[in-house]
Amino acid sequence: MSEPITETKSVPETTVSSSGNAQRDIVDQLLKPEVQESLTVLVQQLPKLTELVNLMTKSYDFAKTVASDETLKSDTIGAITEIAGPVKDKVKNLAATVIEAKDRADESTEVIGLFGLLKMLKDPEAQKLFRFVNAYLQVAGEKSRQK
Repeated sequence: MSEPITETKSVPETTVSSSGNAQRDIVDQLLKPEVQESLTVLVQQLPKLTELVNLMTKSYDFAKTVASDETLKSDTIGAITEIAGPVKDKVKNLAATVIEAKDRADESTEVIGLFGLLKMLKDPEAQKLFRFVNAYLQVAGEKSRQK
């Protein structure tokens, strides 16, 4: 019977002595001048830190509210879809047109001479393209002069 009692007594003594060592280590750390200086600076900055923590808490609360608001989520997704939908369709149409034009140009063996170019100049789509290229070059020239 005396053996179990001895073992029980030795365990708490070890715990007490190790916690005493930990407390002494903490006190030794706190007595160092650089630690005291750091603590002084930290205490001086506490109002700013408190303000920063309050601001972060408000931001977190707002973000949490926004993230959990199903109406806002659905409205945001709807707005993005509404904006992206027409753009997506236009890009698809543009890509399809470019691919078709490339295929036609690859298949064609027609030689376009001077009279062919003059005939193409009368085409309304070609005129539209030339006006666009002309306007683009004017704008690009103006912007390069401004730099």
